[in-house]
Amino acid sequence: MKLTFLGTRGYIEPRTRRHRMHAALRVGYRGRWVMVDCGEDWRGRLDALRPRAIVLTHAHPDHAGGLKDGAPCPVYAPAAVWQGEPGRYSIEARRELRPHEPAGIRGITFEAFPVEHSTRAPAVGYRITAGRAAVFYAPDLVYIRERREALQGVRLYIGDGATVERPLVRRRGDALIGHTPIRTQLTWCRKEGVRRAIITHCGKQIVGGDEKAVAARVRELAEERGVEVEIAYDGLEVVVR
Repeated sequence: MKLTFLGTRGYIEPRTRRHRMHAALRVGYRGRWVMVDCGEDWRGRLDALRPRAIVLTHAHPDHAGGLKDGAPCPVYAPAAVWQGEPGRYSIEARRELRPHEPAGIRGITFEAFPVEHSTRAPAVGYRITAGRAAVFYAPDLVYIRERREALQGVRLYIGDGATVERPLVRRRGDALIGHTPIRTQLTWCRKEGVRRAIITHCGKQIVGGDEKAVAARVRELAEERGVEVEIAYDGLEVVVR
């Protein structure tokens, strides 16, 4: 499985050469590929990318806003996404993904796991499998509801880079919304036996601050937990076997 980080910036104003586009991932296997998320920065750029399939994690503008003018290919998403703003977009080929039901898309298997992140735009993370390799992709989250099942046997965890150590979480009624820190996500990896992590959907600490210093601190946190970690940047390519 080949992963290309097309974009790595969260829904923030700062941008740099390394983190210029909203977070989006290209998953390739045996000559076919699928795009995961398509935020506002990608609006008007899909003709150049020429995706054959797009999968969405949730309906926030930095994950789905690039499809406001429609899509050149089938778009796959949970029902909650189609009930939100993307349901009003001119997308002809809509496909619904059901939680915990693996779906084959261009030779790659996607299984949606609900995550806590937003009450207005319910989100999922995806367990993505191709050949013998499995990764988990969740660019926006507070926690994974069925974490053990989601991460079992995963070679690589790809998570939320909105904050390094301080939670950006608040309560709305009985629900928690926002972003859990990288430190907590690395602890999840240790507990579930995932030895490698990549951080994307980067927030102001990474994009607007001293990225080298932040990366060094993230590596310290990872070493304490026995996890190998890397902060993604636009254009990063990774092969998972």
